[in-house]
Amino acid sequence: MQKDVIFSEIGDTLVARIQCDVDHHTAKHMRESIDAMLLNRNPDELVLDFTRVDFMDSSGLGLILGRVERASSIGAQVRICGMSPRIMKLVKLSGIERIQGITVGK
Repeated sequence: MQKDVIFSEIGDTLVARIQCDVDHHTAKHMRESIDAMLLNRNPDELVLDFTRVDFMDSSGLGLILGRVERASSIGAQVRICGMSPRIMKLVKLSGIERIQGITVGK
């Protein structure tokens, strides 16, 4: 079975590459994995890479928002990238890009 999140580090940046669709079935484990790595590595920046994600529902928005809150608690910024046009539209409609401490890119 393939992991749902693959991690790598580039300097003080922790990259979490999401490997599957994000819905209520997958989001919980992703949250736990990312939070554990955040606390263990204490990066300056967390990058959530959605390149391999074809579908995301409101659970994905919760995943992003929760990681922004968790990252902020350790002084880290969050950048989300690799979003398909469909996921980008969902993120923009939610207003996530207006939250302090997060950068949204393609």
